[in-house]
Amino acid sequence: MTGIRGDRSRSTRLLLVIAATALLAGCATAGTAPLGAAPTESPSPTPTAACPQVEGVELPPECAPYDPDDAMAQNERYRDRVDISEDSRAAAETPANEVRTALETLRTSGDVTVSAVEDAIAAAGLTDIQTLGDERAVAFGAAAPAGGCVFGEVSAAVLTVEIGGVIMDGGCLPAVGH
Repeated sequence: MTGIRGDRSRSTRLLLVIAATALLAGCATAGTAPLGAAPTESPSPTPTAACPQVEGVELPPECAPYDPDDAMAQNERYRDRVDISEDSRAAAETPANEVRTALETLRTSGDVTVSAVEDAIAAAGLTDIQTLGDERAVAFGAAAPAGGCVFGEVSAAVLTVEIGGVIMDGGCLPAVGH
């Protein structure tokens, strides 16, 4: 007898759960009409696509407008450098000058290689050295003593050595592939 009564109990509970779920589902889709009023449609459809804004063209209601030029500019922000303090800049002047002198010697002698550039930067006491390039040109960046970076490029024709903050992407040089 107990088994039969238990089976009926489970069936009853299952029916109650199904009925409550159906009731709640109906409430969830009823909209936000005042109590007793019929549900109404949402006054504005939810955008389902991003559409570029074009002057003089009205977008369909399912579009979320965006400025394509601004979106492209924002996409390039990873290269922007964070500002550094004057104290950090001043602390980087001496090692930056040492790097400039060493790299000018490499440039004029025609001995520009990635390892020679890294050695020159390390000899100036800079750490976290990043390089990109080959014997034709080497871009470099290294952590400055009081924050920020010493960075630039060296080739047979060009030498630049600058002081600035880290890039928004982190580090002193953009990652390969950017």
